[in-house]
Amino acid sequence: MSMQLSGLLAQIVPDYTRPVSSMSPKYFEVLEQNSHIIYPLVAILTLVLIAAGVLQAWKTQDMDGLQKNEFKKAIVNELRRNITGLPGDVLAKAVGLDRLKTNRLLEQMQQDGMVVSHTNSQRLTVWRIRGSGPEQSVRRY
Repeated sequence: MSMQLSGLLAQIVPDYTRPVSSMSPKYFEVLEQNSHIIYPLVAILTLVLIAAGVLQAWKTQDMDGLQKNEFKKAIVNELRRNITGLPGDVLAKAVGLDRLKTNRLLEQMQQDGMVVSHTNSQRLTVWRIRGSGPEQSVRRY
C-alpha cells in the first residue's frame, strides 16, 4: 500500500524546478563576453572625469583680471611703503591674499619688469619695486 501511495503522491506533486538565481542573470554573461570592450571604456571614462575635475579645480583657483590688477596695485603700494623690500609672506599678509597666489602674482610682475627679487642670507626671497635702489648686479663690495 505504501508503494501505491508514494506512486500517487509522485503523480500529484509537479517536478521541482530550481528558482532563478541572482548569480545567473544575462547581464553577467554580457559582461563576461564583452569584458575586453567594457572595462577599458570604464577606465577611459574614469580618466576623463578625473581630468575634467582637475581642470575645473584649476580654473576656479585662478583669479580674474580685475582682481589680479587690484592685488598687484596693493602689492605695489605696499612695496612703495617699504623701499628696502619685503618677503613674499609679509606681502601676502599685508595684502590679504594667500601666500601661493601672492608669489604667483609677484613672479608675473617680475616677468613684466615691475618688481625685482633677490635672496638674502636667510634664504628669504625679498621683493622690491624696480628702480627703488641699486640693482644687485651693480653693487660692488
